[in-house]
Amino acid sequence: MGFEDVVIFAGSSSRTLTDRICVHLNTLPGRNETKIFSEGNTFVRVLENVRGREAFIVQSTVFPTNDSFMELLFWIDALKRASAASVTAVIPYFSYAKGDKKDEPRVSIRARVCADCIEAAGADRVVTMDLHAPQIQGFFRIPVDNLYALPVLCDHVRSLNLPNLVVVSPDAGFVKAARRYAAYLGASLAIANKERPDHTENAEVLEIIGEVAGKTALIVDDFTISGGTLAEVARRLVEAGAVEVYAMVTHGVFTPGSVEKIEASPLKKLFFTDSIETHQVKLSPKMEVVSVASLLAEAIRRIYTHESISGMFPV
Repeated sequence: MGFEDVVIFAGSSSRTLTDRICVHLNTLPGRNETKIFSEGNTFVRVLENVRGREAFIVQSTVFPTNDSFMELLFWIDALKRASAASVTAVIPYFSYAKGDKKDEPRVSIRARVCADCIEAAGADRVVTMDLHAPQIQGFFRIPVDNLYALPVLCDHVRSLNLPNLVVVSPDAGFVKAARRYAAYLGASLAIANKERPDHTENAEVLEIIGEVAGKTALIVDDFTISGGTLAEVARRLVEAGAVEVYAMVTHGVFTPGSVEKIEASPLKKLFFTDSIETHQVKLSPKMEVVSVASLLAEAIRRIYTHESISGMFPV
């Protein structure tokens, strides 16, 4: 296929992933540069002609979250002002997706504020992956493609031929998604009954619902930040008789202290995608990265050729 009218740029938080995407599309990343001035201001510059071309900017909004988000807005604005025919913001990890509702008095719906900013900057489309709250798509008045890492992660797990597999949802809120993982893998389903009393990112697992004794348990979730939930669920699964415990998440955020929790837990392996590459911690041998570059590349190709995005995923 010809990609003469498409140019894919990397933001500073997703340069490696962008390179991998471009390899799958047999193209080169667009030339650009990001500078941070001494007072903290961010400066971006497009270094090639984008007039009349379809531009994609790949930028995860994390580490540092606010700086990465502002840089994304500046890239959108720069590309629009350079007369790109369209600008698609590819956001592998949309950090503020957790702020999707007003669940306490006098708090901001942060995801909605971010959506308004992305639109105001001039984005024509957003591509993201495993939004923490899928209803965030409705915060936008422009098209939003929410991709799923499920087929990539599950195909990797399948290749390991883990015996007698049971998929475990870490809480009741993720059961619907966990059921899709179980169906894809042809596995049974169990649920961890979890309680999170405050914003400390510490959760208490009260019980395991479902049969896990004598089985290989696979905990699935959309992201992990502190590692606390995965470690606690893994311990409870072993207590309930699970032979081995694995975990896979789309977004491995990993704040300081998280790796130590994973290391000290019964988890044999934690799989996560390369949606985030600017980690502040040194990853553990227990952790394995599974690339979603092929998934994002296929989405970009389908957007360019006006094909269905939903057709990429199992029903």
